[in-house]
Amino acid sequence: MLFHRHSISSRFNASTNSTAIRVWEQFTAPISSLKVVWRKDRKLDQAIDNDKSWRQCAKVVKEVLNEPGQVIPLRYLEKRRERLRLPVKIETFLSRNPTLFDVYYDRIKPKTEPVKFLKVSDRLQQVLDENERIYSENEPLIVAKLCKLLMMSTHNVVSADKLVHVKREFGFPNDFLVNLVPKYPDYFKLIGSSGEGNSFLELVSWNPKFAKSVIEQRADEESELTGVKIRPSSNWKLPSGFLIRKEMREWIRDWMERPYISPYDDASSFDQASLEMEKRTVGVLHELLSLSLYKRIPVPILGKFTEEYRFSNAFSSVFTRHSGIFYMSLKGGIKTAMLREAYKGDELIDRDPLLEVNDNFVKLLAEGHRQREEELKIKKQAVKKDEDMVSMRNSTLNDLDVSENEELHSS
Repeated sequence: MLFHRHSISSRFNASTNSTAIRVWEQFTAPISSLKVVWRKDRKLDQAIDNDKSWRQCAKVVKEVLNEPGQVIPLRYLEKRRERLRLPVKIETFLSRNPTLFDVYYDRIKPKTEPVKFLKVSDRLQQVLDENERIYSENEPLIVAKLCKLLMMSTHNVVSADKLVHVKREFGFPNDFLVNLVPKYPDYFKLIGSSGEGNSFLELVSWNPKFAKSVIEQRADEESELTGVKIRPSSNWKLPSGFLIRKEMREWIRDWMERPYISPYDDASSFDQASLEMEKRTVGVLHELLSLSLYKRIPVPILGKFTEEYRFSNAFSSVFTRHSGIFYMSLKGGIKTAMLREAYKGDELIDRDPLLEVNDNFVKLLAEGHRQREEELKIKKQAVKKDEDMVSMRNSTLNDLDVSENEELHSS
């Protein structure tokens, strides 16, 4: 189901005066009273499931990389299995993913017996080195994303700890605060002392080329293509069979007609309960999801930024109220906000260049799985060969026994 700007305008202009009054009354009603029943979208849920296995492996790799010298005794890692939510023993994990680590023996203390240690494999190290190249090539994109996150915030300042917490969602390298931020003093300034909640990243200068949302860019491109000025507006995209009440459809129609408010515009004068603030909140959430790698972010993570982006405490209701723009998945017991327009079925339509980092890791895992399957195949063939040899030997012995018996009977 798609709401087009032209069809909305024609329907709105054809309305009678009484309809206009009724619509105005709807707008004055509390936004919180507008309810849409949540409905499961299996294909978008599947999109979350698709990368579940490699994310688990990435957690284990991260655990080893964070160790001094990037090595760890196997038994130490085994003790952390519950925290890592790893459903199998480390030995089993290693056998299933043979390309990630090398196992060797070393002493934890000088006079102790040697025990198994894990270290990064050569193949994994190649992937990590390749990731550095990808980050370097896409540094302008990372800088633009970081500027945009600051430019949307109330005072162009965001907690450094919170930015570190969302680095995976936006594709920032692990050391972006240490190695990338200082390279751009015209854009960024790290203020405050290190420690939980005590340091902040501040925007030094406003770059107008970053102050244009994905929705505005899309309207500009469409205008240039058609030669007709297109007003920025969100796309509505509901799966077939998804129905909403008539009253809600009318509210959505008229809400879509209201002027778009850029997430980069000053919203300090907006009342928190106003329709303008609702419009702005939808714009900010749309932009945040558009900037993310997978066009989806867990709702609890978004909730950490309520102060910076002036979200209300009940901001998550926006995802169901505007269910043609967003989908809120409950997969894995975690609420995840997803951008509907970014997906076709369970596949991303436009892939972020930084996704190559994750793609390389997935390829490495697939290489290991093929290696393991080949090894298992060789083992099965060896067992089958041994069984065939035993069978042939037994058959030969049986033939000899029969031959001897026949000779005895004949004599």
